[in-house]
Amino acid sequence: MKDTHVLTRHSDIQNWVSARNGLPAIARVRNHLGHEQSELHLRFSRPRRVPDATPGQDDGMSPVSWTAWLAELDRQHLALRVTASHCELVDRKDLH
Repeated sequence: MKDTHVLTRHSDIQNWVSARNGLPAIARVRNHLGHEQSELHLRFSRPRRVPDATPGQDDGMSPVSWTAWLAELDRQHLALRVTASHCELVDRKDLH
């Protein structure tokens, strides 16, 4: 992919996300065995054109500190693949 970078350094990840008005969040989800796991998310501010139909609806994500989010990123051995306007979490072992 053109102009794609993979970020693993905490400061690089935090700077990229913060520059795009993003914040870290974690959702607690159950795997196929019913065990609870942490699922990392990044929430980006978008200008609202139309009010939400259901304001306050719980999307299951909780805001967390960068410290907690980055610790979970390392625990799951993930990295952030970025372009100018898009990002996705990828497994670090797939980078080699």
